[in-house]
Amino acid sequence: MQAMDSATSQINQLSERIRAAASDKTPLRICGGGSKDFYGLRLQGEPLSTRALSGIVSYEPSELVVTVRAGTPLAELEASLAAQGQCLAFEPPHLGAGSTVGGMVAAGLSGPSRASVGAVRDFVLGLEMINGQGELLRYGGQVMKNVAGYDVSRLMAGSWGTLGLITEVSLKVLPIAPAEATLRFDACSQMQALDWLNHWGGQPLPLNASNWLEEDGKGTLYLRLRGARAAVQAATLRLGGERLDNDAVAADWSASRDLSLPWFQQRAANHCLWRLSVPATAAPLPLPGDAVGPLIDWHGAQRWVQAPRSAAAALQQLAQAAGGSASLFRAEEGSQTSANSDLDTHAQASPAGRTSAQLHARLKQAFDPASILNVNRLSAHW
Repeated sequence: MQAMDSATSQINQLSERIRAAASDKTPLRICGGGSKDFYGLRLQGEPLSTRALSGIVSYEPSELVVTVRAGTPLAELEASLAAQGQCLAFEPPHLGAGSTVGGMVAAGLSGPSRASVGAVRDFVLGLEMINGQGELLRYGGQVMKNVAGYDVSRLMAGSWGTLGLITEVSLKVLPIAPAEATLRFDACSQMQALDWLNHWGGQPLPLNASNWLEEDGKGTLYLRLRGARAAVQAATLRLGGERLDNDAVAADWSASRDLSLPWFQQRAANHCLWRLSVPATAAPLPLPGDAVGPLIDWHGAQRWVQAPRSAAAALQQLAQAAGGSASLFRAEEGSQTSANSDLDTHAQASPAGRTSAQLHARLKQAFDPASILNVNRLSAHW
């Protein structure tokens, strides 16, 4: 009861702070662990921390549902789930020791297994939030069939705090797969890797994650299988490649999740990290001459490229021509703007970009009419 009273008091304080800020038109910057502060435009506003909202509210392993407060460290939640043989199947990136559950949902980022199991929003059953007027709202529930507010709950995934402050979230969890295997295919070109991944993706194989990159001038494909023991064993024999030791390769998959593989760390001083989201069936993209990469995961649907800011237009055009989009994920070292600002003009120029901007502007007006929450976090337009 004491913990509940404390959480209620903290939520009331946050609501009052937001109401006062809305009245004074004072920008607020929602912050958890700060692990993703590098993303977006220049951070603005007075800090509004969620860290005091910590702890698991309820957890029913037999129901595969956990409800947790937004300021709870992500590592703490994952440890509690692992103790019950369960996990967050979408492998949320930590990107820092202070990563929180609220930040995980607000960022909407998913790890290597996203293409096989789904994204963050696919696992959000319901949530509680404070909007830009200081109102405490609850959407969804704790079961998949509860569709009240269904879209709003998932809408918060990837909103980066621009629509409201998440206080609590209910998530679907899954059992840890009974078997796992990682296969390595050496001397594999990008085209060969994409062809294989698309071919395998249409077959009843326990594909879970993949990673292709060039190492020492040669392409290498890593493929992770997860599922029933018999299925993983059969797929391993069928696909071939070199089977790697699970314990030895676990750290590499975690590094892939957190974008801390050597490929990400070894970046030229003037190069930014760009994320290209394209159909998995897209052919290799003719990158600008000064670009490095790509590193490909999500079975071809996510392609990381290192290139200077001057490559913004070329990368956006390449991605759009393939049916996708490009975004600046991390700025060059020493930059104060780790932003999508260079892409604003190019994104707005496309029909899809204009439509997305219009929808976001309408949502921003509905949830945060005074426009005080995470101002300019995603775009200079909002």
